[in-house]
Amino acid sequence: MNESRRRIFFTVFIFTCLGFMGGYVLAQSPLAPYRVAGPPLSGEAQVVFEPFWEVWELVQTRYYEQPVDNQALVEGAIVGMLAALDDDHTRYLSPADQEAAERSFSGEYQGIGAEVEARDGRITIVSPFDGSPAQVAGLRPGDIIVAADGVILDGMDVSEAAALVRGPAGTAVRLQIERDGETFDVEIIRDTVKLVSATGRMLPENIAYLRLSRFGDMTGDELNALLPGLMTQNPVGLILDLRRNPGGALDTTVKIADEFLAEGTVLVERFGDGRERVFSSKDGNLAETIPLVVLIDEGSASASEVLAGAIQDTGRGILIGQTSFGKGTVQTWHTLSNSGGVRITIAQWLTPGETSIDKLGLTPDYFIPLSEDAIIADEGDTQLQAAIDFLTGQTIISIPPEDTGVGEGGSEQ
Repeated sequence: MNESRRRIFFTVFIFTCLGFMGGYVLAQSPLAPYRVAGPPLSGEAQVVFEPFWEVWELVQTRYYEQPVDNQALVEGAIVGMLAALDDDHTRYLSPADQEAAERSFSGEYQGIGAEVEARDGRITIVSPFDGSPAQVAGLRPGDIIVAADGVILDGMDVSEAAALVRGPAGTAVRLQIERDGETFDVEIIRDTVKLVSATGRMLPENIAYLRLSRFGDMTGDELNALLPGLMTQNPVGLILDLRRNPGGALDTTVKIADEFLAEGTVLVERFGDGRERVFSSKDGNLAETIPLVVLIDEGSASASEVLAGAIQDTGRGILIGQTSFGKGTVQTWHTLSNSGGVRITIAQWLTPGETSIDKLGLTPDYFIPLSEDAIIADEGDTQLQAAIDFLTGQTIISIPPEDTGVGEGGSEQ
């Protein structure tokens, strides 16, 4: 090796050693947890995060039981950060919860089959899904799940509570339910819940009946397979049943709304900085002029309220049933590097008349109570009968309730 090459080698060696020693010293110092890669933190952010990193360092170096579960620490920090926003719709999903959510949108998952929300720190059923173990067991919108297999759920994060209720098909879960101030226990055998979200048929009165139980990835295709066949039978009217529909994907909802609405606004999305985005429908679809009645109840939430609200505000049809759930914000889902996810509120949505229904719900044009024992779209369904009467020109009487409760938050179980 000549002298020139020796000098180059020696210089590279010295800088390599210095880099290694500098890295080692940094790793042993209280500065170790500070970010050295990724987007740089601003000066203000560094000051804000300083107590967090101080606590992190104390846990790593002083906590008596080592090693600590760093993954659990990170997830706990995320959960706490999002909880500080005081928004039940913004939450962290563990990798298992994220996988379950993705499967439910695709049309199948394992559990009891119910959409739940957090209302005032209590895990409350928004709606059991059609044909699910939860519905077969008699669970109803508004039921509070007090405990699962003896574990009290009050005050628990909705994802954590959902994980306790959800489980493999064929296994049992014992739930303590509170309804109208009284509690009772029910054992439910979990199953694979197949979420067929659109069904339809012709009623004897020559009225088309469409039921949308949620807005999943396949709902648009399912509707497109049903609607042409119903419309070719020249029905005198159409009943769109959105009861116990907990919502789903906004884009799917707008596409479905286009089937029933002429050209115009479906909803307005308003962001925190005042920006707005308008979602619109176009002319030329199958069910834009047929007389239309929409059925809603306290289990109609989120995307189903978007559709019902657009139909009501534009005068396209009338709403019959009970005040809807009242979820007037928009969430987006982000998958994280650990395969978990974050559901975060990005905007509020407004009806075409720019009305917010958040925590208020939609008010039906005709309040019609439903018997506790009635099964949706079956014998004894007073709301469905009222819709039929309206479309056949008979008089129906609105019976407003004395009190209507609404709620907030979201997960599948």
